[in-house]
Amino acid sequence: MNINATLFGQALWFAVFIWLTMKYIWPPLQKAMQERQQQIADGLAAAERGKQDLVLAAERAAEELQKARDQAAEILAQAEKRGGELVEEAKGNAKAEGERIVQAAKAEIEQEVNRAREQLRAQVATLAVAGAEKILKRDVDAKAHAQLLQGLEAELR
Repeated sequence: MNINATLFGQALWFAVFIWLTMKYIWPPLQKAMQERQQQIADGLAAAERGKQDLVLAAERAAEELQKARDQAAEILAQAEKRGGELVEEAKGNAKAEGERIVQAAKAEIEQEVNRAREQLRAQVATLAVAGAEKILKRDVDAKAHAQLLQGLEAELR
């Protein structure tokens, strides 16, 4: 056996093997590798988008939470303001009611004073008639002297 022929035969078969590999095996293998590479790239891109979406969602959640806090603070401020208004309104109503009660009490007191004056005038008139009766030592007719008694009563006012 000649080494040169063997070497040449092996080189020829190696070239045929390379050619068959390049023609029938390498394209599907390269296509599978490109598809896998594309899937990996798509997966990495999706993971990156997922991270960005997560960051955006966290920011939106923080914004919504801040809006909710601001709204809650605003509602509390409105409630406190309304509570203050209600207290002031109640104070005003109570003051008006108190003034009304005081006015009613003053009117009632004035009526009582007038009744007491009228009773006192009547008693003074009776005492005046009794005193005049004793002074004159005679019976003074109250009916006959009604005009005189009314004049006396008017003077006492």
